[in-house]
Amino acid sequence: MSLLVTRSIKSSQAKLAVDAERTAYWRLLWLVALFLCFVVLAIGRIGMIGFFEGNSAFGATNGEYVPDRGEIVDRNGNPMAQTISAYAIWVKPADIIGDKQVLSQQLHQIFPDTPAQNFFEKLTSKRDGYLRKRALPEEVRRVHALGELAIEFPREAERLYPQHNLGAHILGFINRDGKGVLGIERAKNEHLSNPNSRAKQTILSVDVRVQAALESELDKGMRSSGAKSASGIIMDVHSGEVIAMATLPSFNPNRPLFANDSKDGSPPPDGYAFLSSQVNGVTNQVYELGSTFKPLTVAAALDAGTVRDLAIRYDATAPLDIGGYKIRDTHPANRWLNVPETLVHSSNIVTARLADNLGKERMDAMLRNLGFNERPEIELGERAQPIWPRNWGRITNMTVGYGHGISVTPLHLATAYCALVNGGLWHPATMYKVAPNQKIKSRRVFSAATSARMRQLLRMIVADGTGRKADAPGYRIGGKTGSAEKPESGGYNRNLVVATFAAAFPMDDPRYVIITMVDEPKGLAATGFQRTAGWTAAPIVAQLVPRIGPMLGVIPNKNRDVDVSELMPLLWAPKGE
Repeated sequence: MSLLVTRSIKSSQAKLAVDAERTAYWRLLWLVALFLCFVVLAIGRIGMIGFFEGNSAFGATNGEYVPDRGEIVDRNGNPMAQTISAYAIWVKPADIIGDKQVLSQQLHQIFPDTPAQNFFEKLTSKRDGYLRKRALPEEVRRVHALGELAIEFPREAERLYPQHNLGAHILGFINRDGKGVLGIERAKNEHLSNPNSRAKQTILSVDVRVQAALESELDKGMRSSGAKSASGIIMDVHSGEVIAMATLPSFNPNRPLFANDSKDGSPPPDGYAFLSSQVNGVTNQVYELGSTFKPLTVAAALDAGTVRDLAIRYDATAPLDIGGYKIRDTHPANRWLNVPETLVHSSNIVTARLADNLGKERMDAMLRNLGFNERPEIELGERAQPIWPRNWGRITNMTVGYGHGISVTPLHLATAYCALVNGGLWHPATMYKVAPNQKIKSRRVFSAATSARMRQLLRMIVADGTGRKADAPGYRIGGKTGSAEKPESGGYNRNLVVATFAAAFPMDDPRYVIITMVDEPKGLAATGFQRTAGWTAAPIVAQLVPRIGPMLGVIPNKNRDVDVSELMPLLWAPKGE
């Protein structure tokens, strides 16, 4: 009996063990199945995200992240324009539950730069729309805390300019349709928005450090002289690369405004009317640049052989009367001047005589060879057409010789000065970084010997002439001032001046050209109550070069300079000096 009971117990235990194994087995199968389901769902979710994001604001090629629009960087890889995934704030006015007047005030408190009335107009509109195209996470949190269900927070691709106003006229911006409007954004719109190329960075020739210094010093110069605007450019004399380019006042491309923007933020029907601050003063505005032309006239005369001996003097004892038109000097020397003295003291009278001897045909050929008869060559859409003399007679030829009667952009002048000091080769300006072995387009406009002589003369102007206030110890700066009265109907307005300084450094081995220009300086105490370039535009260069020189690898050296010993005896000095 006991044996039967024992067998029965063992049989029951065996059955329980089998049942336990089966239960454990099925539980394991269920766990594996659940895990596999979880993995499939996760993979599916990732795939869906990749699919939808890849086909909306963010594209994907071969599994790699590709931004909606290509990145723009400076020559050192610093970002200047990027596409980011940003929060937007969207409202459906018809679904608003709360008091719209109160809500508009609450939104104004979160976004003080937007009037409450603007928000109220959007909240009472008959169509859905943006309250904010780009918002910070903290701003989104505060709006969400208002508890209004009609307000949504979609994530959208947004163009970001992390440097804000810096280089705004170079970069431009994109419009509400995502297309480039100005600057590089416009010039390379197709490339930047092309799915096959937008993963590649667009590398500019610009150095953001130098750009910041240029904008800073232009701003100081504009304020100290009371000018209405200022412009400047820094170029590599051997490659034509634009290291910096600025126009002030500027604008923020992150929040571009238009002269004909509608109140509700909808695009204007007939396109965009740009604000004056969005016009590139370096490439898209023309000016009579005055005496900065005089070195070009002298260089052309040296090449043509109409000036052979720099010691020969020309009559500047009285205004030059040509056909009833009198050419005068701003600061008359009332004596005979040689060529170095003509540039050092900026004589209109003698330069007019040099231009007359040179003749219209050779003057015309020189200016055309420098590209002064056509829009400046650069990879930007905003390029102004120069104002060329209609009737080029004898008087016109003489006045063009010292920078009146012809209007060009500051970029024209910059490329001309590069050729003037680099050995005589003209290069087109470029906004893109030049590769070490890249072939650079060029043409000869001055002989190497003339260029070497002009380096001496430009250095003398800064060391002993009208450009003294541009000098910076150890940097061997050379250059020429230009103060031109603004033309108006019937003549020139003596009260409105464009003051320009064209410079290069270091003059013993030139590497960079700088053009600084202030428009309509008023002449305040900071500039000695003077409006001329020697007091307004030249000091900007003196402050700028020591800031950017070390960045560009130019170290000050007071023991080096251009050898002008053979020319210094030609400068007349009163007895006793």
